[in-house]
Amino acid sequence: MGKMTVTKLLEKKKKGEPITMLTAYDYTFAKLVDEASIDVILVGDSLGMVILGYPSTLPVSMEDMIRHTQAVARGTTNAMVVADMPFLSYQVNEDEAVRNAGRFLQEAGAEGVKLEGGKSVAPIVKRMATAGIPVMGHLGLTPQSVHAFGGYKVQGRSEASARELLADAQALEAAGCFSIVLECVPANLGQEVSRALSIPTIGIGAGNQCDGQVLVLYDCLGLTTDLNPKFVKHFAHLREEVGKGLKQYIEEVKDRRFPSKDQSF
Repeated sequence: MGKMTVTKLLEKKKKGEPITMLTAYDYTFAKLVDEASIDVILVGDSLGMVILGYPSTLPVSMEDMIRHTQAVARGTTNAMVVADMPFLSYQVNEDEAVRNAGRFLQEAGAEGVKLEGGKSVAPIVKRMATAGIPVMGHLGLTPQSVHAFGGYKVQGRSEASARELLADAQALEAAGCFSIVLECVPANLGQEVSRALSIPTIGIGAGNQCDGQVLVLYDCLGLTTDLNPKFVKHFAHLREEVGKGLKQYIEEVKDRRFPSKDQSF
């Protein structure tokens, strides 16, 4: 399929071909996801929860994100690699925001960055886009603002908040975003926003009429069971498989069946 690019993503939207996106946080999984011919790999700040064990994405640092993005980039050949900008890496001031975004391209090997927010971040998006940094937006339930929302709740349910979300999406497109993630919004709003924009939308809990879909890899593969949002579907059940394998290993070591002659010198 060749390397996925911003131009190819826009072409997919024009043709009505759904875009596929998954998160990955390390070399091994990035390689597997890339070999499956995914369009975009997102190095999500969700690594705070699934990799580092934090209660939210807020404690994730630039160094955490750079280190994991480097690992993912090393394992990726064809997918476009997009890195999440962590909390406070772009909110303080525009110069710092552009410098931090630049690090993802220069040091980490990403081909784009993702940041949360609407009209308020449009000037920052414009600066980054002008500097040649591809930016993906993120609207709806933006996890870095979880305290402001009072928890993980569906956004854009009222007429007024739906209008506002659409206006935010249009502001991001005008500022130069190449794509926007829509998280936890009613399906009809996901469809409306997708039709109103010329750039692709990527949904997560936003209905099947978005231009693409994204899931956290560990949710997709059934590795996480402690948190199960409505929008998650397990496409494999690796947690059980892992459990079985570990049990067998422990049993065979205890019974001295492992290592056998085959694994001995």
